[in-house]
Amino acid sequence: MNAFRRFLVFVAGLMGAAGVAAAAAGAHVNAAPNLTTAATFLMLGASAVVGGCALAALRGPGWSFASVGAGIIALGTVLFSGALALRALWDIVVFPMAAPIGGTMLILGWLVLALAAFQREPRAG
Repeated sequence: MNAFRRFLVFVAGLMGAAGVAAAAAGAHVNAAPNLTTAATFLMLGASAVVGGCALAALRGPGWSFASVGAGIIALGTVLFSGALALRALWDIVVFPMAAPIGGTMLILGWLVLALAAFQREPRAG
């Protein structure tokens, strides 16, 4: 696995842990619906990133739509869920439109990941 994919798997682990923490905070600290949404997207995004990296690793060390899509999903998830969680827990606004931009990145990341189904196999030798 190349360094970019290792980094993405590391980020996915942090996203999953943050998702569980956000779910716990939603149950015990602040029952805001945005916190529940953030937790759900963090855990789903973490799984998608790991899956995208696994698919990309099957293709070999070079670039693939799967790894690019996984990277966009990771960034979009962190931005979207981070914006929701920070607002729900501490009333902090990351920047205007952070959540919609993150959500748009998530849509784009899923579409790029879908392109992996049509990427040609690398040529031998």
